[in-house]
Amino acid sequence: MSFITFLHSIPPVAVYALIGLLVGIESIGVPVPGETALIAGSLMSSRSELHISPIWVALAAFAGAVIGDSIGYSVGRHFGPALLDRLAVRFPRHVSADRILYAEHLFARYGVGTVFLGRFIALLRMFAGPLAGALKLTYPRFLMANASGAACWAGGITLLVHFLGMAAERYVKDASWGLFGVAAIVSLVVGRLIGRTFERRVEAYAAERRAAEVDPEGPAEAL
Repeated sequence: MSFITFLHSIPPVAVYALIGLLVGIESIGVPVPGETALIAGSLMSSRSELHISPIWVALAAFAGAVIGDSIGYSVGRHFGPALLDRLAVRFPRHVSADRILYAEHLFARYGVGTVFLGRFIALLRMFAGPLAGALKLTYPRFLMANASGAACWAGGITLLVHFLGMAAERYVKDASWGLFGVAAIVSLVVGRLIGRTFERRVEAYAAERRAAEVDPEGPAEAL
């Protein structure tokens, strides 16, 4: 079976369901490729013969983000720090004490803005719901930031990838496999760059926090 034939065999509803499911699971706090699924679905929607609607792709991702974050919020509110400790044990490569403390710092400094912006950063996308619940952020404020961030993230990525896919298809016939490869590589590179920037901030914050513990009269952190 060729790649194009395989794409034709996938029912659109299965694509929407998988996107919503993966985005939702990621939003609860489990490291799965939710954003990659959204990019893939958006790219598939650029091929008219696959009958996949970019609107439904965006709506599936939006619903998964809002529902997943809300579940994460509820779990975080009920289990608090114990949940974060379990995540650190279960996913040590993605969750660490320094990352959690830095995320808590962002919540303390920027409040609901962290929920909105966190939708665009992989690590914060995982932590936003559980942390907001554990830190007792009121649900109406959380939901407003969560929904608006999810709408911008899902809608923005879907439209961007969809129209880029349509433009590329005009110049390279039957380029689906190539487009998927390019999208995956771009997603990986961008994710790595954002991840490294986030890690540098985590390390800088952790260093300043430890220095402050040794010298309480030292300069205050500026992150």
